[in-house]
Amino acid sequence: MVTPQDQKLLFLLRRNARTSVSDLARALDLSRSTVQNRIARLEANGVIKGYSLEVGGEYTAQQVEAHVSIKVHQKLTAKTNTALEQISHVAQLYSVSGEYDLLAIVQAQSLEELSAVLDEIGNLEGVERTNSAVVLETKFKR
Repeated sequence: MVTPQDQKLLFLLRRNARTSVSDLARALDLSRSTVQNRIARLEANGVIKGYSLEVGGEYTAQQVEAHVSIKVHQKLTAKTNTALEQISHVAQLYSVSGEYDLLAIVQAQSLEELSAVLDEIGNLEGVERTNSAVVLETKFKR
């Protein structure tokens, strides 16, 4: 069970997963050992699956992102998923309902690179068609 205090802890860790346990304890008005125990329990229960890297600065300022809807031949779905996982520019892949089967979040360092990745996705065995939407501006991200 995730308590309201755990929710606050998760919120702080989402903002910065490298925040020290001491700083988390101060922000939550809890002891350091209590925070360590909560984190360990959340990890053991699978609530916290891991920690990741978020890039920033000029690297992300130059980056372009597209949301790519992908229609897949049903018998080739597993093979297509595996092929998409091998493309490093595909940051996330979702199975979705509706006209398209998959939604890929694709990130590249330029429009030219993005175009090449979109061509690569469109040419994968099993892909019937794609529809891309380039992200113009991120309003917020959690």
